[in-house]
Amino acid sequence: MTASRLQQGGWIDRSREISVRFDGEALSAHPGDTLASALLANDRVMVARSFKYHRPRGVYSAGAEEPNALVNLRDGARSEPNTRATQIEVYEGLAARSQNAWPSLRWDVGALNQLLSPAIHAGFYYKTFIGPFKGTDFWMRCEHFIRKAAGMGEGQRAADPDSYEKVNAYCDLLIVGSGPAGLGAALAAGRSGARVLLVEQDWQLGGSLLSRPRGQTESWLTAVRSELNALPNVTLLTRTTVFGAYDSEVYGAVERLWDHVETPPEGQPRQRYWQIRTKRAVLATGALEQPLVFAGNDRPGVMLAGAIGSYINRFAVRPGRVALVATNNDSAYATALDLAAAGAEVTLLDSRNAVPDSLTRPLEERGVSIKCGHAVFAARGHERVGGARIAPVGPDGRALAALEDITCDLIAVSGGWAPALHLWSQRQQKPTYDPERACFRALGGWVAAQSLIGAAAGTGGTAAAHAEGLAIAESGTQPDLPEADLGDDWTRAPQQQMPFTGLNGKPTGKAFIDLQHDVSVTDIDLAEQEGYRSVEHLKRYTTSGMATDQGKTSNVNALARIAQLRGSSIGEAGTTTFRPPYTPVAIGALVGHDCGLHFRPIRRTALHDWHESNGAVMTEAGPWMRPWYYQDAGADLRQAYRQEAEHVRKHVGLVDVSTLGKIQVQGPDAAEFLNRVYVNGWKSLAVGRLRYGIMLRDDGIVLDDGATARLDTHDYFMSTTTANAAKVLAFAEELLQTAWRDLRVQVTSVTDAWAAFAIAGPKARGLLSSLAKESDLSPSALPNNHWIKAEIAGIALRIHRMSYSGELAYELYCPSGHGRALWEAIVAAGPAFSLKPYGTEAMGALRIEKGHVAGPELDGRTTLADLCLEGFASKKKAFVGSVLRHRPLLQDKERPTLVGLEIEGSHGAKPGSLLFSAEGSTEGQGEGWVSSPTYSPALKRNIALAFLKRGPERRGETIRVVDFLSDTTLTAKVVSHHFFDPEGARQNA
Repeated sequence: MTASRLQQGGWIDRSREISVRFDGEALSAHPGDTLASALLANDRVMVARSFKYHRPRGVYSAGAEEPNALVNLRDGARSEPNTRATQIEVYEGLAARSQNAWPSLRWDVGALNQLLSPAIHAGFYYKTFIGPFKGTDFWMRCEHFIRKAAGMGEGQRAADPDSYEKVNAYCDLLIVGSGPAGLGAALAAGRSGARVLLVEQDWQLGGSLLSRPRGQTESWLTAVRSELNALPNVTLLTRTTVFGAYDSEVYGAVERLWDHVETPPEGQPRQRYWQIRTKRAVLATGALEQPLVFAGNDRPGVMLAGAIGSYINRFAVRPGRVALVATNNDSAYATALDLAAAGAEVTLLDSRNAVPDSLTRPLEERGVSIKCGHAVFAARGHERVGGARIAPVGPDGRALAALEDITCDLIAVSGGWAPALHLWSQRQQKPTYDPERACFRALGGWVAAQSLIGAAAGTGGTAAAHAEGLAIAESGTQPDLPEADLGDDWTRAPQQQMPFTGLNGKPTGKAFIDLQHDVSVTDIDLAEQEGYRSVEHLKRYTTSGMATDQGKTSNVNALARIAQLRGSSIGEAGTTTFRPPYTPVAIGALVGHDCGLHFRPIRRTALHDWHESNGAVMTEAGPWMRPWYYQDAGADLRQAYRQEAEHVRKHVGLVDVSTLGKIQVQGPDAAEFLNRVYVNGWKSLAVGRLRYGIMLRDDGIVLDDGATARLDTHDYFMSTTTANAAKVLAFAEELLQTAWRDLRVQVTSVTDAWAAFAIAGPKARGLLSSLAKESDLSPSALPNNHWIKAEIAGIALRIHRMSYSGELAYELYCPSGHGRALWEAIVAAGPAFSLKPYGTEAMGALRIEKGHVAGPELDGRTTLADLCLEGFASKKKAFVGSVLRHRPLLQDKERPTLVGLEIEGSHGAKPGSLLFSAEGSTEGQGEGWVSSPTYSPALKRNIALAFLKRGPERRGETIRVVDFLSDTTLTAKVVSHHFFDPEGARQNA
């Protein structure tokens, strides 16, 4: 293959020259080139290595269907793997490198895999690592190397320096594609006054017209573009791919704003994600040319015929000097003419025996040699095509005579055209095989607000496609258009595709159906032989159609081979399912600004600034920032939280609990509502009292816990855990709006309205009494689980007597606007009582010592019985989850149950560590797990809350705590989960 730049023609800007680099080598290009056309213009034929066998691969197509020329674009944090060279616009400074090759593209060690190809066929992994090696560590020894070889390209771990954005668009008519059909639809609809959005994945409007000789279409395209740009109701989006079609006429698209430069301008997003809502969509997405299947059809220099026409007419690049054009349809005759006009020596093989003179005469006049009833059976060469083997061919794809060797450096193939039905199929549609046109078409199951026109609808010919576009406007107006030579591209049906095989019915070498995943004809044959009858199963077993091109050039040929093996039609073989995205989409584009703090905005309590200015190290707790520990208590987390927890036990501590969920439950049926959502009873709760409650999901699993105070006859104040505040509110709203619409209840989130602090420790009553002088806080006046109104420093508040730490404790609630003033008043009175603030780590240590459950235990898998809270469930009433909690699986005595662990030695357990008996192996999932470990300052040892099979009856048993991640094993004694003050004397003091 000898590729070169033509001296004239094309849509490139010859007045400027651009330098690009590929694998470190400088190449010349012009504005208007793609990286693929620049590579071909510089005779860089081999550009990649194949996925499995590391075979040499070259540019194969000219668009989004490219299976071979995948490169790594840019370097550093902007590095992007698996980008299609056919869609990369060249720019000054562009740097790309080949991938899937080491140490270099030309000398690739992985090419040795070709010698092993008989052993690494479809299903290789399943058969090699499962079965005879079961029960050994053979897979574990191989896994490292298998995973290292898996995948294509190399991802970046560095943070993306670019930004992305999202927009919403609304229109009357969305047109996808700007070929002759799409432009016709845009003109007609635009002139009718409709709001039109025309989306084109290329950077120029024109579609297939850009692949025709420039002189035939330039004036017409220029006039059409000018008119569309002048219409205020028409929006043109280039460099934009519609990747998904969804219900309710919603379409997803990504606009590549600045992918054609190395670095976007300051403050500009690299890509923009469009969510488009339209009344109607017109899909003018064109058709994809299909390959021919023969031995060596993956060699660099084998290209789709239509792509060669694009490189000649649009990019002024002749991909070869001596060309062999192999086809089974009319369209490749135009490519043969283009090659001949570009100075190439051309031979055309048509597998059909009868071809009309109107096709052959222009080629013969150009000196093209035509052989009807012939096909190419093998490509010769290694790093590039050096010749081909041809022969007469029968209707079953077999050679009818001995193969003949000919010399060529380019093989153009055309196996027919497949309408691009991806967006249509994404709306749950299945295409129908049309044997007359030898392609899948949208012949039924139409979505009312969606139309296919042009080649996407199976219309053959540019003029016919354009006419369909003009007729799409509801007004029916036929605008006056400039004269244009729009001719016909392909009108006659191709012969049904078959893999071309030798006299014995077998390929004469490695023949590929899916070029990107190295799926050969023999892989399809083997899968069929092994019973993979469903095309979906066969797809996954062989990986055909599963790579970044999503089967655009392989699906039809795979189905043709299946049909041939079964003796059925392609339509009977079935089709796979098209799903979004049509082409790969950068995750950054989908995310847009919804990342970091923009994705989950940080919430701060009224005391946030005070915490930071007083040495607090902050940590995330659900959506909130909370003090983790205070630096004056210790140099690091371990030292600080231990000192803080110990101080609370000896003196008094103050902690900010404003992040607790707070929900106002109001209405005549508020008590009935609480009675239904909580497992325990609520109708008897008196005003001035509060009660601990637990709620279940419908399936009987614990959802959340918290305390609820009765403020008035029909007014309750519910608290939830920090993490589940939104979930509990949504749970309550759903019940009231669906299941219990008769209840007269309103639930309102008041989390942000109230600041909340907990004062805990033996000196808590003394400190609080010194501040709330008008309130009686004696044990008889304010016993546990009661609340009163009070005033401190002129601030009205409520004091709830309840304990999370196991110490004498009070929770103070005041309006958030007064939160800091109240906190500072407490801190000012604190020195006389040795008051110190403490953070969430110390709070966690205190609750673990006491045996209180929290988020790690309420993980969406545990039941009341698992948490040893079965006694809270009322037997006199129904409540959410009351029926399904009695399912046999949830009542199984073998379920892991909450226990305490006293860890032996100086090292603490890790959360998630697995529990095993003292004797026996440590394989599998064990008998339980550690949920909340800590060091207990009160007990002077490491402890943990855990779940263990038959937990309560195993108290006193010694078990092993195994952390496989760090490969450590600890010994622990099973004890009650109430480590500290189990009688509750301290909190009831």
